[in-house]
Amino acid sequence: MSSQIYGIRAVMEAINAGQPINKIFVQKGLKGELYKELESTVRKNGLSLSYVPVEKLNRLTRNNHQGVVAQISPVQFHQFEELVEQVLSKEQLPLFLMLDGVSDVRNFGAIIRTAECSGVHGIIIPKNGAAPITDDTVKTSAGAAFNVPIAKADHLKDAIFYLQSSGIVVTGATEKADDEIYGVDFNRPTAIIMGSEEKGISPSTLNIIDHQAKLPLMGKIGSLNVSVACGVFLYEVVRQRRG
Repeated sequence: MSSQIYGIRAVMEAINAGQPINKIFVQKGLKGELYKELESTVRKNGLSLSYVPVEKLNRLTRNNHQGVVAQISPVQFHQFEELVEQVLSKEQLPLFLMLDGVSDVRNFGAIIRTAECSGVHGIIIPKNGAAPITDDTVKTSAGAAFNVPIAKADHLKDAIFYLQSSGIVVTGATEKADDEIYGVDFNRPTAIIMGSEEKGISPSTLNIIDHQAKLPLMGKIGSLNVSVACGVFLYEVVRQRRG
């Protein structure tokens, strides 16, 4: 499958066919009835548009793009609530991974690879503000992106509330925490949330999760790369559950 499509009608047809759209780039100032129809289709399907100069579109494709280029994910996303219910029906100790604003596609790929190796049952990302799944993501994940279910939630905070109401304890990885990871009990239904590369977990999200935990840092650097930190957290879950 092509990783991108172009042209207003082609993009609308892809949306209506349920193709997993990562991003839709639209030329600034684009007008006309066909464009209004595209806007309506985008809104109905809960997608968003990024308005860019025509030069950006020309760099994406040399073909006649009509002011619209869409990037398609190589993998199909799962519906959030359905994924949670499927996992809960099969697993006594479900393990979910949530990503709050991870934006680098290679970090995302490395995280997916570690999640697959450590037995994560599902990855949950926000619909907006998350790294797309590109060919680079799939490559960095060593193909794990095809093995771990990934769901997009409309709003991450609503997803957290949904998990909590389903009996899942949500723990956030943050250097702002008072407690270290090794004091957290992971022998219960668990979701671990990792923050963005620059800002970590958003303060409003930290306010609603069940636990905050940090990793001990012995050197002068104040934090680990998010994919590395994620690996340490997930394998602490593995250690406890196998112990």
